Amino acid sequence: MLKHRWVGLWPLLVTWAAACSSGEGTQPPLAPCTATSGGQISLAIAAYVAIDPTQTVGCAVFPANMTAATIEYLLVPQAASGVVDDSSSFLLRGATVAAAAPPAAAPLVAEVPGLQQRFDLSLRQAERQLALRFPAQGRALQAPSAARAPPQVGDVRSFHVCGDTLCATHPTVSATAKVIGRRIAVFVDNAAADTLATADLNGLAALVDTLLYPADTAAFGRESDVDGNGLVLVLMSPKINALTPKTVCPVYIAGLFYGGDLLLGFPGGNNAEIFYSIVPDPTGATSCAHGTDAVKHIVPVTFIHEFQHMISWGHHVTHGNGIPEDLWLNEGLSHYAEELGARLFVPQDTISFCYFIFGDVHNSAQYLANPESYFLVDSTGIGGLANRGAYWLFVRFLVDQFSADTFTASNDAFTRRLQDPIHTGAANVMQATGASFASLVGRWALANYVSDLPGFNAPSTLQYVKWRFRSDYPTIHNACALVGSNFPSTYPLAPGSGDGSALSLAGTLRSGSGSYYLGQQPVGPAGFTLLFSTGTGTALRTSLVPRLNVIRIH
Repeated sequence: MLKHRWVGLWPLLVTWAAACSSGEGTQPPLAPCTATSGGQISLAIAAYVAIDPTQTVGCAVFPANMTAATIEYLLVPQAASGVVDDSSSFLLRGATVAAAAPPAAAPLVAEVPGLQQRFDLSLRQAERQLALRFPAQGRALQAPSAARAPPQVGDVRSFHVCGDTLCATHPTVSATAKVIGRRIAVFVDNAAADTLATADLNGLAALVDTLLYPADTAAFGRESDVDGNGLVLVLMSPKINALTPKTVCPVYIAGLFYGGDLLLGFPGGNNAEIFYSIVPDPTGATSCAHGTDAVKHIVPVTFIHEFQHMISWGHHVTHGNGIPEDLWLNEGLSHYAEELGARLFVPQDTISFCYFIFGDVHNSAQYLANPESYFLVDSTGIGGLANRGAYWLFVRFLVDQFSADTFTASNDAFTRRLQDPIHTGAANVMQATGASFASLVGRWALANYVSDLPGFNAPSTLQYVKWRFRSDYPTIHNACALVGSNFPSTYPLAPGSGDGSALSLAGTLRSGSGSYYLGQQPVGPAGFTLLFSTGTGTALRTSLVPRLNVIRIH
């Protein structure tokens, strides 16, 4: 079973910030735009611009269309702030306001996130609070002077494990080392009624040693190795199965990394790099039923995702400024790690490829079906599949834009820059790219629609390199039907369209995200204007970093 399971059993653990800017209702409304207002736009086909409405009194002015055909613009009003959870109402009005907003394509219904995603959210937040309040002297600033000896097959060791989804309790289990690889040591809880056969455990160790560990460490750097034994421990325990209440099956928690393990002296931790995993439970004695084959498929996907979190913690907390990476970027990098895992199996192993990639592409479809409804830059929405789709898309776009070429080594050099030990979130992205965050998210927003738009030659600065989503969506839908049948077969980003001069588009701007609309301008001597304001017609606040991104399509 997939780590990403999408059934509507639990409510979302997120309340979207929809509050308008302070004092919005008391500000005077913006004056109507005129032909001589600021924000003059003159674009050739495939040229684009970002209008800052705080510098143009909300206006964008489009000149007369003296060509022989209708002009079409993609319009993306956006909040380009790097501030988490920032939002505002907005209204984008043409010079002649229509009685009602033009009809838009019906979005897909956003799916409730699976238990693994909600667990990741609560655990990452709990870790962050733990790192903030734990005494600095308790952190591992260097490898211990007396390193723990590497385990041997047959060694028995006690471990603290998470006893609940916040890791607030830490029961102890006894486990035996079953397999020792070059990079991992696999321990199995002695209380496990079922486990993988020795051959399967050897196969897991070989997969990590030869593919997953090299891919993650090349892309993100080495783990901290606080115990000095050169190994990542894997603990397979029914305690992880038990984190999932039977009442919510078939959604479940597949595995985890816990930052408390790397805070030396923390009584609930183990002072070691540990990845925790479920064990097979074919009868569902502990929680959800898990056959051997399902566990064999899901553990590698979960490992490569959680190992990035482990590496990130080492860079930021153990050897950095003590603050974990911002939740949205941390998750984006872990979902990018899943894509890296998928590419290790192309073209020889379609099933493994699908298990690694299906969640990322599925989540991206959830985001692109209704991007206005979700934050890119947030601290609470990471439990949502659509949010995770945005994080992955943005990281993927950055890698494609800022790698020197398309080869893996160049990609890895860039993603290692995103493991900066001092900066987090938007500041981290800016230090890695040398570009402003507003310009990056603006380009990304346009790229999501125009990168592989048929019949359109998108500028290189607005392109994904490794993906052609309009063709890749149906390909993955067909190839991965056995892994997940609820993946759309067509690209879901379908903006509404109509006469730009009659536009009346209202909604909410959320950090990093935007709305999409195709504005047409017929042939004729009259231009048109757009006024970009709050939902009540007042000026958008500067701290939101509002932008009206415009690219000429035809």
